[in-house]
Amino acid sequence: MSKYINKVQCLIAALAVCALSGCIENDIPYPRIPAQILSIEADGMVQDPIIDNALQTVELVMADTVNIKRVNITSVTLTEDAVATPSIVGIHDLSNPAQFTLSIYQDYKWTISAKQQIERSILVEGQVGRASFETDNHRVRVYVNESIDLSNVNILHLGLGPKGITTYSPAISDLRDFSHGPRQVKVMYHDVEELWTIYIVHTKSNVTLTSVDAWSRVAWLYGSGLEQNDNRFEIREATSSEWTAVPEEYMVERGSSFSARMIHLKPNTEYVARAIIPDEASNEITFTTEGEVELPNGGFDNWWQSGSVWNPWSEDGTPWWDTGNKGAATLGESNTVPTDDAVQGKAAKLQTRFVGIAGLGKLAAGNIFVGQFGKVDGTNGIIHLGQPFNLRPTRLKGYYKYSNGPIDYADKEMNDMIGQPDCMSIYIALGDWDEPVEIRTNPKNRKVFDVNDPHIIAYKSFETTTPTSEYTPFDIELEYRSTSRVPTYLIIIASGSKLGDYFTGSTQSTLCVDEFSLEWDY
Repeated sequence: MSKYINKVQCLIAALAVCALSGCIENDIPYPRIPAQILSIEADGMVQDPIIDNALQTVELVMADTVNIKRVNITSVTLTEDAVATPSIVGIHDLSNPAQFTLSIYQDYKWTISAKQQIERSILVEGQVGRASFETDNHRVRVYVNESIDLSNVNILHLGLGPKGITTYSPAISDLRDFSHGPRQVKVMYHDVEELWTIYIVHTKSNVTLTSVDAWSRVAWLYGSGLEQNDNRFEIREATSSEWTAVPEEYMVERGSSFSARMIHLKPNTEYVARAIIPDEASNEITFTTEGEVELPNGGFDNWWQSGSVWNPWSEDGTPWWDTGNKGAATLGESNTVPTDDAVQGKAAKLQTRFVGIAGLGKLAAGNIFVGQFGKVDGTNGIIHLGQPFNLRPTRLKGYYKYSNGPIDYADKEMNDMIGQPDCMSIYIALGDWDEPVEIRTNPKNRKVFDVNDPHIIAYKSFETTTPTSEYTPFDIELEYRSTSRVPTYLIIIASGSKLGDYFTGSTQSTLCVDEFSLEWDY
């Protein structure tokens, strides 16, 4: 009988290994291991590279002083045993995307491209407002006060190429007569040569309200006028005839192009704004502020349990938040659960644990996020971050309580983190994505949230390695990258281990969060 039991135990152990390591799904003699670019460095990079393992692309963002036709890639890290043809390290012409083949049993076609952000500018004596640039057509238009003689224009500054290395023909000092229409100038830097057309045009208005971006309790006002004037704004409710001056402390930018952040407005209310200078008022723009909403289940009071999986919504409710429990529960119990240890009602308890069978498994960081768990991918997970959302809050507030320890489990690429204090993380993002953001934890095609994603409109995180034995308030003020773009999705994530996507953290870490709310004013 004991021999029979031993055989059964061995069989169970073998099945566990199969479940954890994944079964072979084809009969080819070599494994399918995607060859990937894990990291890359180049001289003159101004931000982290954008690596997309799904599309097999890399985008490098370079300083404007770099010759895009001679980009020096200094280092690259590939999947173990992968080989690149041609060599990625070296000098490459990235004025057009460059193609590389990464080989490891099979071939994978990768593309590396580069882009530059050239900050173009022009300043003309008597200029009204900010110049407009058409980079595709190589045109720039400047408005000047009617008192300016177009036959003797004084261009104080011209920047149509990278700073310090751009030359112009004719010289800037010879570009004075615009009385017969626009002038052309040849712009040269590196081996790039562009022909730009400069328009200098009279305008009758000395001050203009150019645009208004209205949020719920905040409106961003933008105007243009003469540099030397005292340019300001006024605002009133549409039902009132009395104008209110925008306070000086609300002004954000001064000069020929000026702006203000008007706060403490009423949501869902119609307003009228205008720009002013002494003895002159601009055109008027009427706008309506946005509404406000509460975060569904922001207090984490509603839960229900399906088998071993805890879900952060009521059984008959609509899911808004989700967790990684469906993945963790395949090898153990849910590690994000409700708790009565709360600021009010219930709270979410996020525990980082090792989950597995017979010593085989992975670290699972307790987490809760706005979105939906997609599916289990072997011993990994695929989640879809974000819920539809088109408003613009200014901050996320709530409470947290955190206990942690030194990192005792790490993915092989994070081995240097072993022994360092674990770090909790809460972040919020708004973006104009067409669909929820897919996150994959499988190292073969891992995709984590990219804070440099161009779809992001606003983002901010709160992180700490410092434990707290009592619930402590946090206040995350969003940093907007545009005041005019309207979001389509909202993302919020809380995790007891910041590096949970890399199966790295401490099994002593527990984060409790409660009473999350959106704020709408500064």
